Amino acid sequence: MLDSISMQTVGYAFIGGMLPALMWLYFLLKEDYKHPEPRTVLLIAFVAGMAAVPLAVPLESYFRDYAYASLGCSAYSTLCLPIITGWAVVEETLKYGLAALFVLWRRDVDESIDLVIYMLTVALGFAALENMLFLVEPFATHDFLAALATDNLRFVGSTLLHVIASSAIGFSLAFSFRMRRRWRALVASGGLILAIGLHTTFNFLIIPRDDSHSILTAFLFVWGGAAIFFALFELLKYFQYRAEVQPTA
Repeated sequence: MLDSISMQTVGYAFIGGMLPALMWLYFLLKEDYKHPEPRTVLLIAFVAGMAAVPLAVPLESYFRDYAYASLGCSAYSTLCLPIITGWAVVEETLKYGLAALFVLWRRDVDESIDLVIYMLTVALGFAALENMLFLVEPFATHDFLAALATDNLRFVGSTLLHVIASSAIGFSLAFSFRMRRRWRALVASGGLILAIGLHTTFNFLIIPRDDSHSILTAFLFVWGGAAIFFALFELLKYFQYRAEVQPTA
């Protein structure tokens, strides 16, 4: 049973983990203020993303152990490409799978842009719980400066990476919204592969090593991706809203 200190630590980690995700969610939802999504469905999407974390942890541990045992990775070598690729495969596939299972089939998802909105909401739910796990240790040791630094770095780095990666799937579904089902499945598969590639690249860049520029490169990579995300989002809004105002024959 958790004592009062442990409960306090969990509370701090909960707040610190949720705030960055909710701030990004509020900001990103403002981008589609003309057609707000139902709050209940947004909540389902957010919780679905959180639910992916406890599913991902054991699978990621399996990939790590399998890589150490069978793929020639040195023990505790975090730079082992099969490990960081496996982690990306697990996280992106679970986020997409749970989004498809709980959200994307709903009739509220009736516009192409909705697919991006709900995918990024799932991603932020995942990031929120993941952030909490990273904050438990510094809060437990009362290292509040380390906790603040961790939260800030994840706010501008990992949390945004989750949004960009999952949105790659959302955009692939959105731009193929009017295609036949088989083509949509093919395009969605391409979006998933792109999401895995983006996630793997970030994982590789963010891992500490002798190269002091690697973290800076990782954040430039993420913010470059963010610029592309907003450009695509505006393009998608343009096509959707132009179709709405066109007179019907």
